[in-house]
Order: sequence, then C-alpha cells, then structure tokens
Amino acid sequence: MFKDPFDPQSRLGRRCRCGGNHPAPEHGRLTAVPAGEEARWNRVVDAAVLRAAFPVDAQRRLFLKTVGAATAMAAISSVLPLAAAREAFAQGGAPEKKDLKVGFIPITCATPIIMAHPMGFYAKHGLDVEVVKTAGWAVIRDKSLAKEYDASHMLSPMPLAISLGVGSNPVPWTIPAIENINGQAITLAMKHKDKRDPKDWKGFKFAVPFDYSMHNYLLRYYVAEHGLDPDKDISIRSVPPPEMVANLRADNIDGYLGPDPFNQRAVYDGVGFIHLLTKELWDGHPCCAFAVSKEFAGQNPNAYRALLKAIIEATTFASKAENRKEIAKAIAPQNYLNQPETVLEQILTGTYADGLGSVKKDPNRIDFDPFPWNQFAIWILTQMKRWGQLKADVDYAKVASEVFLATDTAAMMKEMGLAPPDPVKKTIVVMGKPFDPAKPDQYVNSFAIKRS
Repeated sequence: MFKDPFDPQSRLGRRCRCGGNHPAPEHGRLTAVPAGEEARWNRVVDAAVLRAAFPVDAQRRLFLKTVGAATAMAAISSVLPLAAAREAFAQGGAPEKKDLKVGFIPITCATPIIMAHPMGFYAKHGLDVEVVKTAGWAVIRDKSLAKEYDASHMLSPMPLAISLGVGSNPVPWTIPAIENINGQAITLAMKHKDKRDPKDWKGFKFAVPFDYSMHNYLLRYYVAEHGLDPDKDISIRSVPPPEMVANLRADNIDGYLGPDPFNQRAVYDGVGFIHLLTKELWDGHPCCAFAVSKEFAGQNPNAYRALLKAIIEATTFASKAENRKEIAKAIAPQNYLNQPETVLEQILTGTYADGLGSVKKDPNRIDFDPFPWNQFAIWILTQMKRWGQLKADVDYAKVASEVFLATDTAAMMKEMGLAPPDPVKKTIVVMGKPFDPAKPDQYVNSFAIKRS
C-alpha cells in the first residue's frame, strides 16, 4: 500500500486540529464549505451540536451573544471532531467499507482518481483508498470482475461491453462519473513526418489501448472518413499504454491513437510527433471513467456515495486551469504516473511541443468533466454496432441510462452544491457530422465503411 502523506506519523503532514483527516496547512482548501446543499448540512449539524451542549435556549442564546458564533464553534471543535461529524451527516451514514482498492492505468485520463489519494480527497470523506497501478485494461477488467478492486478507472466503453456481455460474461456495471474529456492524440513515428495524409497510411500498423475504447473507435472513424477500411487497409492491435512508446521506438508500430502522457512522452524522447489531438475530431469527447459494479453500489451505498463525492470533487478541482501544475507535481511520482513533471505540465496546461519544431497552445487539450452523458453512451454503442462488436439489436437509450448514471450523478452534484448540466442539451459533432442520439440505427447505416 502506498504511504499516506496525511498519516499523523508521516513527516509530510499532521492531522489537523479540526479533527479532519488532513494536514493543518491543507485545512482551508479541503474543508472550505461550498455554497448550496453541503453548507445547509453543516448548519444543521452545527445547530444540533449547540443544542446538545446548551439544551436551555436562554443559555445557548447568551453564550452565542457573548462569544459569537465563530468562536463558539471553534471552541466546540477543540473537543469534538466537528469536521468529521459534518462529513458523516452529509454522507447519510458512515461508509460500510472504509478500506477500498481502486485500480488505475498510469495515464493522465486517470488524473482525478490518482490525485484524490495524495491530495486528500478520499481521506476527506472518511475513506482509506489504495490506488493500485495496473498493467493494462484486460487486467483492470478481470480484477474488477473478480472483486479484487472495489472500483476502477475504466475506458468509457468498457462498462457498456461488460454489461452487455461483449468480450466477457454479462455483469451489470455502471459509470457514475466521466473522468476526462479530450486528452488523446494520434502519434506517428518520426519517419512518417512527411505522411500527414491518412490516404498514405495503407499498410500502417497502429496501436490502441483496447478493443473497447474511444481510441479504437476514433481511429477507425478517422481513417474511414479518409477512405481507408480499418480492417483491411491498416492493422490495429491492442497495446497497453505504457508500452506504446517502446513499440514505436522499436519500429513495431507506425503510430498509435493513445492516451497521454505517452503522446507527449514520444515527443520528449524524440521518437514520435503529434499528428493531431483527438479534440480536433470531436471536441469534448469522453475517454475514461470512474466505474463500479451495481453490486458494490447496492451493497455499500454509503461507501459508494463517499467514493463518488471524492471523485466528483477531485474532477472539479482538476477542471480548473490554475490547479494543473500542482496536480502535475502530485501525480508525477513513480507510484503514480512515473513521468517527468515537464511532460505532465505540457499536457495539463496545454502548452506543448508537437515534435515537429512547433510549440502549440491549447488549454483544452485535456479537460475534466464528471457528467456521464447518456448521449456519449449511445454514440459508443453505435460504433460497437458499426464495427461488428455488437451483433444483436440493442435498446440504445435503455442501455445508456442503465450504465451511464446521468440522473444519479446530477442528483449527487446538486447535493454537493454543484450545478449539473441539463441532461438533454448535449450536442455531438464528429468530424463535422452531427449525431442524433434519437436515431442511432440511421446513424450506423449512414456510413459507407462498416462491418455488415
């Protein structure tokens, strides 16, 4: 298990005097009360504590008038872990299971899941989470199905495939939060810097992280729009992201559509260049997600709520540009991404070298938005259908709502004082072509290149 920097015995920090599980220097950031529902909860808890300490109304009013509300609560906090009481009340009960394992792949898409450990977001909600670095997506899937992980970082198509029994036995799985949007790229070997037109890519060998990935679907979409059949004119194979740069260097592949940091790492190592960012194909597309089984959520509702709150808070924190350098430092160490900070800063801040001699600026190269739009799920299902992964007819909207928990997440965000988006208002345009989620079969049939 990774050493917790907020452990009271750690030289990196001591438990805060407020009673919260965070070091004193972090008190302001981690315990700041947001507007909305959580603030209301805190007032309810504070009032209950005051009534218990001073059951006689006149005494209570005199005490508050004499010392003031802030001083009164500070005095009570010195003998009562008030922060813990507030958090327990907000969660609706103590977590049934506090010691949790969450698997992740060491890529920037997992930023909220990873950073929630060193930056205290899990601890804030009473959880002792071990984030477990994992070799590849098949291992993530298998360990999740075997219940070795309580929750995990998954590619957004994976819970759909698991729930439908595509590539494994069907097991109900859910996505209560998207981790990142954008944040991927097509990277080519330096020897191909003069072959920027995909029509020149016949015979190329490409890698993607997994068959059930946005990377696979976006690469197929891109080359098909340029007249290449992805199953005949190029070859596509699954390669774990940490092995992509080595395969490019060894000339085993010509390029990959993969996650960062490995696009920027190829540039850093001088073995590849960034052909394009996937946001140039679909700005705002989903990639990775925070995923749990329906069984875990049902059997551990309080632990699930606490975990989801930590993830949503971390994702919201990561969405702010001013926090990105701090995050890069937090996730760079060996037990997390094991990457140079400068590589992560280029990705997270959007000011980066492209490998062809230019420095580009795109603050939305990667972004973090927790909302699991059902429209995302329907688009993914159309691509699974298009490329023959889904053979039978499917009720797109039903499956989407069962796996991508937009309604539940919206309710949770409101509880946390955040403003969820209108779940109906989502526009998807891929390479200039609008997608109508109400007509998925028509969309699939509109493509000239597809599997029958």
